[in-house]
Amino acid sequence: MEWHEIFATRMDRMKASEIRELLKLLEQPDIISFAGGIPDPALFPAQAFRDAMTRALSPEHQATALQYSVSEGYAPLRDWIAGQMAAIGVPCDRDNILITSGSQQALDYLGKLMLSPGDTALVGWPTYLGALGAFNAYEPNFDRLDPGSNRTAQDYANTAAAHGGRVKFAYASVDFANPTGRTLDLGARNSILDLAETLDIAVIEDAAYQALRYDSAPIPPMLALETARKGSIESCRTLYCGSFSKTLAPGLRLGWVCGARDVIGRLVLMKQASDLHTATLNQMAVAEVAASGFDAHTAKLRRTYAARRDAMLAALETHMPEGVTWTRPEGGMFIWLTLPREMDGATLLDRAVRDHKVAFVPGQAFFADRSGANSLRLSFSLADDAQIAEGIERLGAAIRAV
Repeated sequence: MEWHEIFATRMDRMKASEIRELLKLLEQPDIISFAGGIPDPALFPAQAFRDAMTRALSPEHQATALQYSVSEGYAPLRDWIAGQMAAIGVPCDRDNILITSGSQQALDYLGKLMLSPGDTALVGWPTYLGALGAFNAYEPNFDRLDPGSNRTAQDYANTAAAHGGRVKFAYASVDFANPTGRTLDLGARNSILDLAETLDIAVIEDAAYQALRYDSAPIPPMLALETARKGSIESCRTLYCGSFSKTLAPGLRLGWVCGARDVIGRLVLMKQASDLHTATLNQMAVAEVAASGFDAHTAKLRRTYAARRDAMLAALETHMPEGVTWTRPEGGMFIWLTLPREMDGATLLDRAVRDHKVAFVPGQAFFADRSGANSLRLSFSLADDAQIAEGIERLGAAIRAV
């Protein structure tokens, strides 16, 4: 059978994640990898989860833990998240929260909810590769979201119309973004909200790294800023996507969307048609671990990752040749390098892995138009100080050789 003849047109736009494919090549023990933007498993609260799972599977609770559940999510977990949202300036209740199977599922649902073929999504240049993949299935066009530019709302609308659709949303990771590590200041956040109001579009705020701030004072999330403007989350166009993957454990696949009840209700319908609900046992365990120790655990993460970031920044200062620049993130897991204009990150990766046993992610994958070839992403979350020093020295040598 010629399967490709019956596939939907959207399949032509769905590509393998370049990062996932790259990780398959990096299992050799002699390679120092800065490619995977993943938490250090040594920092997982494993004992707390063992205890929580044991209690969830006790005779008293096992019927709930192992049974079907509501699509909205486990009520105690949604209540805890609502409390966390209130603490960052977003008063809400459990009905404003949908539990998803990781924030990646949230992005997929939001793309499905809003994008028709030919519509436009505004994204960063570069932006999170997973967001491009999630939205791409719904056959949109991408336009550059740059709150510091002089582009008008009408220009965005005209460009979208020329491609056969309209602008539907602006997507932004405002704190320590993947891949750049950059944080949008208060003015940029308000600028995005102003643009969304003028265009009458949604805002998707990806807050996967919000709890991992190492320096400077926190800046209110866009949903908090909009709630302050309008007085209630029910009047807001911003949808906040959170995740436990970077703070507690990615393997449990738990994220959430916080927003106006009308939108959450629509997303619940998608959840019912997709996977019915996120695993109840996992939700019960996360609810207990979060309630008993989230603040202490994330404080430990911040101390550890901040030290690794500092070690990488110091190594870059020592070993990078002239003409290479990089970001200085206030949190998160990533540093973004810009190479001399004539260099290509993918070509550099081949040589770096083969001759210098060091790996990273070439930057081109993070651009919707496949530009940015002279850039790359480094993650400092998994390596210790010695590996960071050695790996950055190797990377500097690879760049010099090219």
